Amino acid sequence: MPKQMVRVDRSSRGSADASRDMALDIVSYGRRGPGGKLRLGSDEVAQVQRTVGRTPEVMVKVSGGARDVGGVEAHLRYIGRHGKLPLEIDEGLVQQGRGAAREVVTDWQLELCRSQCKPKPAQGQKDTRAKLVHNIVLSMPAGTPPEKVLAAARVFARENFALQHRYAMVLHTDQPHPHVHLVVKCEHEFEPGKRLYIRKDTLRLWREQFAALMREQGVAANATPRQVRGQVRKPYRDPIHHRLRALRAFAQLPVGERDGRRTPKPSLVMRTKLEKVLRDFRAGRVAFDADQAKLRDTRQVVLEDWHATAEILRRQGEARLAAQVDRFTVGMPAVQTDDQRLTERWRDVGKRRTPGRTYSRRPDLEG
Repeated sequence: MPKQMVRVDRSSRGSADASRDMALDIVSYGRRGPGGKLRLGSDEVAQVQRTVGRTPEVMVKVSGGARDVGGVEAHLRYIGRHGKLPLEIDEGLVQQGRGAAREVVTDWQLELCRSQCKPKPAQGQKDTRAKLVHNIVLSMPAGTPPEKVLAAARVFARENFALQHRYAMVLHTDQPHPHVHLVVKCEHEFEPGKRLYIRKDTLRLWREQFAALMREQGVAANATPRQVRGQVRKPYRDPIHHRLRALRAFAQLPVGERDGRRTPKPSLVMRTKLEKVLRDFRAGRVAFDADQAKLRDTRQVVLEDWHATAEILRRQGEARLAAQVDRFTVGMPAVQTDDQRLTERWRDVGKRRTPGRTYSRRPDLEG
């Protein structure tokens, strides 16, 4: 039977809203049952159960990419910890040692890629050359067995890139969350001119695929958009995240152990954001009404979809799961912009201040 989207009627909304709504569908497909009413299949019901049960979410992101051979080699050395970790390549071989990155770059013949025919831009000019590789990260929450993350990543890479794009991967366990760095050559091996392009829909499908592969490994894993889970706050970009983590780790050191250590540099992006918020706050300006309106509109779309899903579940006799969906929507955190969050934290710091004492430390930007 033909598939039918499970949707709430929003014909009055514009095309931009409609395209956004498509990405926020909680249940992708349903089937017409007796009487022509929509029904959810076992896969859709399982997806709802994982989401409202807050099953750990997988992460698949593009962390960057290099536009010249030197950049590719440098990144391969970095993820291989300068020869200490093994580099697994698409041919099933393992390269290790200080010369492993150079061997991979030479084998991939990156210097023959069309983008390398363009001259390198002068200092200060934008580099318009096409990327040679995409740097992808596949990650799971803390406590996940690293060997299962690597096993799922191997299958993921083979199914998406084998015999099309050269790739290499490395498992990292130096942080609480095990993750795999995957470097993929952009140019197709056998079709000149064909390249690998990664779009938002590509990342969404990759997340769903990686979550399914983790479940095949016996690990509970899910892949849903953060808005559907009620998560408003966007994750920080890697440079900001790393600097905030370094600052937090330094702040947690005993005072005696800080002596002789260089204080990590703060994120200039977050410092600029905070300074703007403080200027608006002190001047009595509210500059985030428009952003909050967008967030509220998105939240309303999500709630409508969840309510429609709950009604379908009740009609199918899944009353317990429908009640769980209702509790899940009620428990969603309030919609709040980053500026509002920083302003409230600054107010809290002001309330805790001791009269007559001066403070130079800014509130924790990551709280």
